[in-house]
Amino acid sequence: MAADDSQYGAIDIRVWDGVSDRGNCTVRWRGDRIEDVVPGGDERSPELSLIPGLVDTHVHLVGRANAVGNPRGDDTSVWPMLTTREEHVLHAAANAQRAMRHGVTTMRDLAADEVQVALSRVFDSSVLTGPRVRASGPVGMTAGHHDLFVPPAHPLRGPTADSPDECRKLVRTWAQKGLTGIKIFTSGGVLSARDNVHWRNHTEAEVEATVDEAHALGMRVAAHAHTPAGIQKALDAGVDSIEHATEMTEEQAEAIAAAGIAIGPTLLINDIIAGGRAPVGEESRAKAMRLVPSRDAGFRWAAKAGVRFVLATDASGYFLAFGDQMAETVRMAEVLELDAENALRAATATAGASLGLTDLAGRVTAGSYADFVVLEGRPWERIDELSTDRIRAVVCRGTVVAGELPVP
Repeated sequence: MAADDSQYGAIDIRVWDGVSDRGNCTVRWRGDRIEDVVPGGDERSPELSLIPGLVDTHVHLVGRANAVGNPRGDDTSVWPMLTTREEHVLHAAANAQRAMRHGVTTMRDLAADEVQVALSRVFDSSVLTGPRVRASGPVGMTAGHHDLFVPPAHPLRGPTADSPDECRKLVRTWAQKGLTGIKIFTSGGVLSARDNVHWRNHTEAEVEATVDEAHALGMRVAAHAHTPAGIQKALDAGVDSIEHATEMTEEQAEAIAAAGIAIGPTLLINDIIAGGRAPVGEESRAKAMRLVPSRDAGFRWAAKAGVRFVLATDASGYFLAFGDQMAETVRMAEVLELDAENALRAATATAGASLGLTDLAGRVTAGSYADFVVLEGRPWERIDELSTDRIRAVVCRGTVVAGELPVP
């Protein structure tokens, strides 16, 4: 049951289209696509405006739904090991739908497998109502950042790859299973146990083989990297985006800007871990506390140098709720010293383009996805008005999925 092309809608409202303020317009959509955006519509609700649905380029859907603030401490690492795959699917669906109801209509899962592929297909075929999900499979080494989330003695482990040929094979395996992207790891991480952010993950030959194979199959590559060495390895290999990039140097920022590589800064999660505002081990908190102090100044310099930052929360439902994406966008404006419009672009049109969805996701224009948010205020002028408390309605795939549209 695909999107119904006979389903038609229209609204007269002030429109910000993912790039600029279009003024008062009539927005018409049929099925899951925008038909046209015609200037000059009647301003029937002057206190409201319409913006594209947000695009979060970095989430982890397999986590216990509604886990933020839960005293049981069902964290994103332990809970999946204590529950069945069947339960994972249901919680992942709930997390995706919660994000959608809070204005996020497209998201990319960066630790995906068959679960996220199944979700994507179910949502795309309208079996269940849900956002657009892009699935990127991990290609990591034994004892690397991704592998160290699972205790050594635990019998259920994800696949690893420990040679250039194994890396190519794992990329092909993920492609066979229907995933649309690949995630690699070129440094250690904060939350993985017994890990060090400065440890090497994969050799240059392994990274180059992974990126080459992914690109040959039309799959975009995101690289987890905190350190200058890890960032440089990702940059040299020609990845499409870098996640975290916490210790990016000025020279690297200039090269990243010139190459048009997207950076997902994942600000709030590292703020939360470093500040001790969520249950986390002392090892992880100490790593975050070392990374965060120099991060903000470096990111501000990078933004001024033209680096393309995009919305990337690293949300799993534990540290950040699915629905905190607007708060992350506001935080990006603060840390990167972006004006409101550029911050909102980073969460919409720029983020959509970084996923290969230019003029589809994160836009409100003829031919784009019929995904948008109606809210109180003008967030492209005042970024603090980008708030879930101000949402009046969310439309995803041409259907109202939260709230109500203003009466014509």
